[in-house]
Amino acid sequence: MGHMIDGVWQIDDQLARIELGRFQRPASSFRDTITPVGEGFKAAAGRYHLYVSLACPWAHRTLIMRRLKGLESLISCSITHWEMLDQGWNFAAGPGVVADPIHHAHAMHEIYHHANPHYTGRVTVPVLWDRERATIVNNESAEILRMFNSAFDALGALHGDYYPEDLRSDIDSINERIYHTLNNGVYRCGFAVSQEAYDEAVTQLFDTLDWLEERLSRQRYLAGARLTEADIRAFPHRARRHRAGADDDDIKFRVGEALADCQKILRQKNLGALFPHRGHQQLRDRFVFEFDVGKGLLRPSPFDNADPYRVLRAGAHHAEQGKQGTENAT
Repeated sequence: MGHMIDGVWQIDDQLARIELGRFQRPASSFRDTITPVGEGFKAAAGRYHLYVSLACPWAHRTLIMRRLKGLESLISCSITHWEMLDQGWNFAAGPGVVADPIHHAHAMHEIYHHANPHYTGRVTVPVLWDRERATIVNNESAEILRMFNSAFDALGALHGDYYPEDLRSDIDSINERIYHTLNNGVYRCGFAVSQEAYDEAVTQLFDTLDWLEERLSRQRYLAGARLTEADIRAFPHRARRHRAGADDDDIKFRVGEALADCQKILRQKNLGALFPHRGHQQLRDRFVFEFDVGKGLLRPSPFDNADPYRVLRAGAHHAEQGKQGTENAT
């Protein structure tokens, strides 16, 4: 991964702060807003540029909203390489990579340096850049969604309000739970370095999947009969392929493997409101086993029943119990 200290790129393997074995996602650093009337940054055709990686589910959601609102002609876009190597997200040549037309940067940390030569923090995508002020407007995906939803309506965006006033309270409540237990929950499982932290995260994750299943047994979408921001925020983390060519020793895609396995098996009867049907118990069994045993999550973990922090994963626990039962029987 890596991060910046006083504007200088530093290579390390820390994805986020770890407290009591728990993965803690730091807050995004750039939090300005684009508005139709120019309070902050004024909406304008061609003024803003979006940086994303197709390997990042947080960036994926902004691409969904950009497409739904028809903003492709108003907001240009660059796509990084899918592999996050020593330089972090980068523009190495590869299928689907769209180079940076503004700075001709080789890596995203150069763009952060252009915005703030003394920047300290993580270098993430998505990033929304302002050509006029030559700075980053925002690098928080949830806030970029809100801007795309309404700020460009007067400039020719497609009709559609995915954060309607009459549903906002419900959407906010759904978003809150999904962020902590699903969106960020898979990372809390994957990067937990204590047994307690892992057990807490994986229990909450599957409780939320059960909750989603029950909710969608009663309605077409998460907030009712209409597609809303809640669906857009939840979709990438529970359905998308997130591997994008990583090799088996690459830490940054281990969480992606978990999500990819979710995509294969996430076919609950009522989550079929958004996806084809499959059984929920099969999802639970396959997810924990492939996620934690078959693929490994924390480099340099061997593909066995525990990672270097000796956190026994749920699938490994069941597999070990079964193995012991067989040995006892013989």
